[in-house]
Amino acid sequence: MEIFMKIRIELNRQLYLQKVHGYKKESYYLRDSVFEAITSGDIEKLKILISSGMIKLSTEMRVLSENQLNNMKYHFVIIATLLAESSLGSGLGHDEAYMIADIYSQKSDKAAACEDLQVLLEDMCLDFAKRICEIKKDDIISIHIRKCIDHIYEDLNADLSTKGLADFTKLNVSYLSKLFKQETGQTIKSYVTAAKMDTAQNLLKYSNLSYFEISASLGYSSQSAFTYAFRKFTGITPKKYREKNYEINNHIESVTNSN
Repeated sequence: MEIFMKIRIELNRQLYLQKVHGYKKESYYLRDSVFEAITSGDIEKLKILISSGMIKLSTEMRVLSENQLNNMKYHFVIIATLLAESSLGSGLGHDEAYMIADIYSQKSDKAAACEDLQVLLEDMCLDFAKRICEIKKDDIISIHIRKCIDHIYEDLNADLSTKGLADFTKLNVSYLSKLFKQETGQTIKSYVTAAKMDTAQNLLKYSNLSYFEISASLGYSSQSAFTYAFRKFTGITPKKYREKNYEINNHIESVTNSN
């Protein structure tokens, strides 16, 4: 009973101070305009909000820890959970939504500086928005092309050639090729390449997988073939991309290991 009494005393003290100073607890979550951009899949609007400083991990009005960094981490996890919950109404699957939130929350737990958390927050918001944007685009796609797209993302190591996907969907090769281009605006080859490169960039940025492991998981015959495709798509090699984008994670890991 002692702990409950202490909490009650502290609660009464905080409520009294709040009344005396005349302030109310404001929302420490993201602004409505940010949530709206994310849940509608409006990537361009979200990028504008980010560049204008509208997306900030503000913790001034609610203290969950006296340690500033830990306080921001706790707020980050709450926002991640809220984004997952909000995304369910936009068509994102339950398991996928919460897995994304968990992955970013685990990343936030390793953060060594408040600046790292801010960058991670912006990445997480964009990640949710991009996935929702793809779902909304897919609403107008036929069942055959939807089946193709699901298969592509479920197994990037499979035979994703036009012939392979035609066999998978039991459609004529030329008919599938024409239908895919008509409904997505891309050829099967370009769509598959974009899917692989998007996954490759995430793995290079957020994982410790070797270049060989990444190339193998994406179905490339060799690491050199993967490097060639990645460089052609992005303009830089996987090594350069990781050096450029993995800097924050490397900083986090080095600080974590030294503690």
